[in-house]
Amino acid sequence: MKTHITKLLYIALLLITPIAASAQGPKPTAGITGQLQNEQAKPMDYATVSLLRGKDSSVVKSTLTDDAGKYLFNNIIAGRYIIKATTVGYQPTFTPVLEVDNELISAPVIKMQQNSRNLQGVTITAAKPLIERKLDRTVMNVENSVLAAGNNALEILERAPGVTIDKDDNISLKGKQGVTVMINDKLTYMSAAQLSNYLRSTDGSTIQSIEVITNPSAKYDASGNSGIINIKLKKNKLTGTNGSVTANASYGKNFRDNTSFNINHKQGDLNLFATFSRGDITRQNEINIDRSIDSADKSTYFKQQTRMLNTVHYNNYRFGADYGTSSKNTLGFLVNGGYTNEYNDNKSLTYIGLTPQANDSYQNTLSNIKQTYRSISANINDKLKLDTAGQEISVDLDYSKYRNNSDANYDTYFFKPDGSSLQHPLFIKNQTPANITIWTQKVDYTLPLSKTLKFEAGAKFSSVKTDNDLQAQIDTGTAAEKVFINDTSRTNRFVYSEKIAAAYVNLGKTFNKTSVQLGLRAENTSSNGMLLSKQSEPPVKRNYLDFFPSVFINHTLSDKHEIGISYSRRIDRPDYDNLNPFRYYLDQYTYEQGNPTLKPQYTNAFELNYTYNKTINVSLGYSRTTDVIIQMLIPDTITKSTYQTNFNLQTQNSYTININSPYTITKWWSGNINATGFYQQFKSAALLDANLNAGKAGYQVRATQTFIFSGFKAEATGNYQSALRYGIFDIRPQYSADAGISRSFANKKLNIKLAVTDIFNTRRNNVNSNYQAVNLVVRQKNETQLGRLTLTYNFGNNKIKASQHQTGAEDEKGRVKSGN
Repeated sequence: MKTHITKLLYIALLLITPIAASAQGPKPTAGITGQLQNEQAKPMDYATVSLLRGKDSSVVKSTLTDDAGKYLFNNIIAGRYIIKATTVGYQPTFTPVLEVDNELISAPVIKMQQNSRNLQGVTITAAKPLIERKLDRTVMNVENSVLAAGNNALEILERAPGVTIDKDDNISLKGKQGVTVMINDKLTYMSAAQLSNYLRSTDGSTIQSIEVITNPSAKYDASGNSGIINIKLKKNKLTGTNGSVTANASYGKNFRDNTSFNINHKQGDLNLFATFSRGDITRQNEINIDRSIDSADKSTYFKQQTRMLNTVHYNNYRFGADYGTSSKNTLGFLVNGGYTNEYNDNKSLTYIGLTPQANDSYQNTLSNIKQTYRSISANINDKLKLDTAGQEISVDLDYSKYRNNSDANYDTYFFKPDGSSLQHPLFIKNQTPANITIWTQKVDYTLPLSKTLKFEAGAKFSSVKTDNDLQAQIDTGTAAEKVFINDTSRTNRFVYSEKIAAAYVNLGKTFNKTSVQLGLRAENTSSNGMLLSKQSEPPVKRNYLDFFPSVFINHTLSDKHEIGISYSRRIDRPDYDNLNPFRYYLDQYTYEQGNPTLKPQYTNAFELNYTYNKTINVSLGYSRTTDVIIQMLIPDTITKSTYQTNFNLQTQNSYTININSPYTITKWWSGNINATGFYQQFKSAALLDANLNAGKAGYQVRATQTFIFSGFKAEATGNYQSALRYGIFDIRPQYSADAGISRSFANKKLNIKLAVTDIFNTRRNNVNSNYQAVNLVVRQKNETQLGRLTLTYNFGNNKIKASQHQTGAEDEKGRVKSGN
């Protein structure tokens, strides 16, 4: 362990110390590229290709062919070479001797011939490095690694460089939430809960690799500064059916359960896939808020205690197909949706006084909220290969519809300190139906201009309309029975429309040991937000054109040292709910309200990556964000209330360092450590009548230990996040420990896992703020200590994997609130 820590310190030192090249002899400047095909002239992917010296047939280096059967040997010394190709079920094949000068040459296509007799009981495993640095991403190769055995996709994802997953299965990348998750280069159409259920029911042996893209290129939507995670599954190669069934039961203070069913079928050129999941979740949260509001002549103190009981019932479905209409064209469709019912039973007791110790009165608010979420999305996609050199075009057409509704009742009772009634109770209620419609169309084009130069271009158009209607009523308070009338102060209707037209170009070039990619994306946004019930309020209209450049440079220093530098400009548009100006009450003095004038935030991000020995990854990052979207608590000195809204700060400067390292101590004991250090600085002039200039250094550490013994696999994980400053809030440290044990049965078709999250029940969300008129202390405890039993059964041919597709509407749908 001491040696491992010393190595980490050494690697960190390498980031700020030039690395001297130690190679002797002629400088490698040449290269060889080529392709493997079978007897039907189809590409041979993931075959082993070796570079042999012409004089003695000794091996210089080896590699694997890619999906198109292509291989590349670069950075070699001029001379005479032979290419050898091998793969299971085929005869070893050699090229003639190749004369290589100081340039990249193309070898003849290698035609692989099947063996005349079948090989039985023979397994050939070509091992890729665990961590690979590519031009615009870091790749963790899961296939054939120890990670693939006995882990589900969610557990493997936790070990990817810079990735952390919290107790609620929210995925963060280098400390930032809101990560976009793709599967086989296709976005997923899933909410966070749907995605976690799907990944938990996906066996690790189905995963080929996980790609971490912290600075996305111009090809991707410019929205989001948290990055992209792309999970690549193995290809469908055999005919047949496979699937899995997963059942999960958890208990803390309340019971939870969920089940999921996946099935995939391949017949010839047709792939069919479907997923269904359902669940029941009951969770309890407790929030205590102490705050004061200062007016001209006095201060008022509030001590609030709230218990929130949340119950969710959800059902989600996803099905689709891909069909190869020819050897060059694949046509597919995807439909997914869900329906969720959510119930919130909240009790809030608030003590009010002119001093923190003495209460002049108190009130008890009982709120009952029923919410429903209905959604359906459809996608049609087509991919056409225009030639064998890699030229292709793909098209996506998407439609999504969301129907959400909330029916809320708030009953507030007022009391004197002795418990007698102070005034007539306040009864209010509201209904908030909301409809969201999204249309998108997307096209992407790829053209290899040469073997080392590639051009990409594409365009996308999206149209979004949201219609939110708040129908509010209030009791007249003049009768023994409740008599509700329209509450004109709250009743409102907000309609928001948004259209985005985008286009991009990318150009990539490989030079010996260095690869470069330049990109530019343009997005024109036109939006209009209208309060239909308040004609005096003018609509909020915006029309703006933005350009988003990106640059990626990757350089191989030696076999063990690689570095990469990247830059990109990004945008984060407000979620649709954050633009809605409606008020959502916790009680009379506490509510949440949207901000229709909220502007998008822009981020310029720079990153330096270093990889040592294909396993240890270190990165340094700097980003500057303007018009930072941040949650604020605003006191109202007249009504004595405090409301939460989103606000634009002027700037945020963020500095980060991340180290991710797997390690092996013994054959039965391995682990992974992911550590992120950061400094975040916020600046904003005239924020609540003062200038904000706040920042603080912090760090996050996640360490996982894995033990394998007697057919069992046990894991223990520790998490720690230091105190940090975010805007006007001081967030206290958070820490927890998780553990689990699992075992597979029935030839690894059945897996049983028992786990406990937050073993010592230490994870809490504690926040302080003392900025201008904002004086508060928040202590929140969610239901985090859970015991979980999970059973997974895989059936059918486990060499067949589901087809996945990324649609064109994921950026827009990611801004929609979902129920589970």
